[in-house]
Amino acid sequence: MSNFYTDTPALKHHLHHPLMQRIVELKERSFRDRDGFDYAPVDFEDAMDSYEKVLEIIGEICDETIAPNAEEVDRDGPTVSNGHVTYAPGTQVNLDAVRKAGLMGMSMPRRYGGLNFPAVPYIMAADMVSRADAGFENLWGLQDCAETLYEFGSEDQHQRYITRVCAGETMSMDLTEPDAGSDLQSVMLKATCDEAEGCWRLNGVKRFITNGDSDIHLVLARSEEGTKDGRGLSMFIYDRKNGGVTVRRIENKLGIKGSPTCELVFRNAKAELCGERRLGLIKYVMALMNGARLGIMAQAVGISEAACREGYKYACERRQFGKPVISFPAVYEMVAMLRARTDASRAMLYETARFVDVYKALDDIARERKLTPEERQEQKKYARLADAFTPMGKAMSTEYANRNAYDAIQIHGGSGFMKDYTCERLYRDARITNIYEGTTQLQVVAAIRHVTTGTYLNQLRAYETLEYKPELESLKKRLTAMTGTYEKLVAAVTEPKNSEYLDFMARRLVESAAHCILGYLLLQDANKDGSFLRSAEVYIHYGESEVYKNREYIAGFKPEDLCSYQPETDPAPDTAGNNA
Repeated sequence: MSNFYTDTPALKHHLHHPLMQRIVELKERSFRDRDGFDYAPVDFEDAMDSYEKVLEIIGEICDETIAPNAEEVDRDGPTVSNGHVTYAPGTQVNLDAVRKAGLMGMSMPRRYGGLNFPAVPYIMAADMVSRADAGFENLWGLQDCAETLYEFGSEDQHQRYITRVCAGETMSMDLTEPDAGSDLQSVMLKATCDEAEGCWRLNGVKRFITNGDSDIHLVLARSEEGTKDGRGLSMFIYDRKNGGVTVRRIENKLGIKGSPTCELVFRNAKAELCGERRLGLIKYVMALMNGARLGIMAQAVGISEAACREGYKYACERRQFGKPVISFPAVYEMVAMLRARTDASRAMLYETARFVDVYKALDDIARERKLTPEERQEQKKYARLADAFTPMGKAMSTEYANRNAYDAIQIHGGSGFMKDYTCERLYRDARITNIYEGTTQLQVVAAIRHVTTGTYLNQLRAYETLEYKPELESLKKRLTAMTGTYEKLVAAVTEPKNSEYLDFMARRLVESAAHCILGYLLLQDANKDGSFLRSAEVYIHYGESEVYKNREYIAGFKPEDLCSYQPETDPAPDTAGNNA
């Protein structure tokens, strides 16, 4: 049998990045847990060895349990009866396997029963689980809701809820409503203080809630009477044991069918406040969403990896005109791009995870003591980079997951359209990734300020100063030229000081920055490990053409041309020729 960790050398490559030394140092606080927990590491090498051993266990479970169950789970799906969800049999087997292995609450402190892992190895686990079954990742991966509870909840809540997550209970984040999707300021689920009982009561409806019948819910609700914006929203904890919430229905979805997406009805449900009133959206949900977006990046990378393997395998096995189809240029170009997009997405995923690890660890340390001036600067630097790379990475990795799944089917030809082949399921599972936790368009809105403030350009210049092997010099020169072109594009679009024009061109600017960043990340990978050289060459060639295509589009487009794209304001005539 294979193992999803050991059969993917890129994972070990990214795990052993130089920045991990600092991440482990911050996370382990001079390895202070070694005297209180027999499984706590005693030094850096011991910590890295622990990560590898756990990742191998996860890789084995993915190969022997989760992946073999994926088709059955996709077919059976969850069901709802008497207001509650029953998972597909295969899903329950998967949950039992990860619980038995102690893989819930991986990133939580050991004092609550967690493993105290940094984001990097936790995200690697999510990467592998998503390759095995993207739908199951939506259940297993929601344990990262505990991170928000850890950041903003009280110590009493930590003891009562985080310990349960670490023991194997599931979580959900109940945010969206029928009239509040991307615009969460419109949330109207009502929270009323019940002074007699010393709790809050929740009433209303939530929709599109992943794993909506979970054990512990984080709920965004309107706590301030008479408000209509985000300043009236607070975060609450709902415990399923208390009752008051029923599942009205499970959505009939295109993909990720093993994950129940629920419509929930809250009827005087007992809940407790998490953190402070009024900060539910503007602080807590923003943190929750950023963590969730990193998880969706991992999900997208896992799907990309699966699609890449399916496409390559079929291209090698399928023979036409007396030879395998991979020998035809039209096909081997697609296969090469499958691998390049996967490697580029993974490089962005773990670069982002490392940034998150450093600033989150320093945030946690700041709860215990005052940070030094140097630590405050370090925290500020990595928080800014995480804030910049998360929306860009979510946008690019999810779009590439969709493209990889599409191309895997194309390589299979007519067979790929049939349910006999895995790529058909991958295609359906991939489609949600660039929609939920913020569409690609919303990620561009979040990323564009890092274009205009220079965050991406400054990081590109930092990548440029690194030392690369002589044989990579030609690729570096091309990336330097691409970066120069990107800088000029930013100047050309921002110079007219037309906000609508900037918004219109935002996607092209963010994508151009991303192509340069992804190219440099792959160049760094190739600098350390020659097995990444082909992906670096293929991706840089592709990114170069995309950046220059954007240059030509922007050069030929003026702000006044926007009127051609604006919708008509007059009512459209009806089919009878009368005004609607």
